[in-house]
Amino acid sequence: MAKLQPVRGTHDLLGEEARAHIAIAETAREIAGRYGFGPVETPIFEFTDVFQRTLGDTSDIVTKEMYTFADKSGDSLTLRPEGTAGVARAFISGGMQNALPVKCFYHGPMFRHERPQKGRLRQFHQIGVELIGVPEPVGDVEVISMGADILDALGILPDTTLELNTLGDVESRTRYRDVLVEYFQDLRDTLSEDSRERLERNPLRILDSKDHVDREAVAGAPDFSDYLTDEAADFFGAIRRGLDDLGIGYRLNTRLVRGLDS
Repeated sequence: MAKLQPVRGTHDLLGEEARAHIAIAETAREIAGRYGFGPVETPIFEFTDVFQRTLGDTSDIVTKEMYTFADKSGDSLTLRPEGTAGVARAFISGGMQNALPVKCFYHGPMFRHERPQKGRLRQFHQIGVELIGVPEPVGDVEVISMGADILDALGILPDTTLELNTLGDVESRTRYRDVLVEYFQDLRDTLSEDSRERLERNPLRILDSKDHVDREAVAGAPDFSDYLTDEAADFFGAIRRGLDDLGIGYRLNTRLVRGLDS
């Protein structure tokens, strides 16, 4: 008889670990509520197009990590790899455009076809918030402040370092992308296979590579901050001043691009 085991990359929450899991989620929910973020729950699976539209056809999540399948009616469905896309879909289909700002808190299981040997689970649990309809820097400061309060309530804020970067605006990213492609083209033969593919479709993600050869190339890459528009630089400066006023420490990391799939 075959042994009954959880699927590779999944993990049972039992006993004390399960209680800790619940306590973390409830702590986050309570503090998010103080900031005016109400609970939202979206389906565990969505039409695949929901994630392709929001994450981009060239993102690593879409091309490599999503659990996608056809249901009995032939529709392409995907287990949610992250929470933002589902909330954005609910915002549109739920007609919440006339109720801005929208402040949502969620937690629950997400699914990505990761390599478990790297210590990543294929079913993992995530806490998140979405703030829609506040384009000013104060919105970013509020979300970061809330995150700091959650970590503080869990007793781990002193052991946590906030790394901060800006994604700029569309014009900034276009400027930087062109310069970055030109820089990495000269080093193309030294890059890993993954980074050579990213050079064609998603060059900013090369900055996030963990390959030691790529890291050497990345060390000399142009700095994103040198290509920000005045508006984008002012916006980021306002965020930093807001964090300074609240006493929230951070470390600038211009190579921080996770989640930037463009």
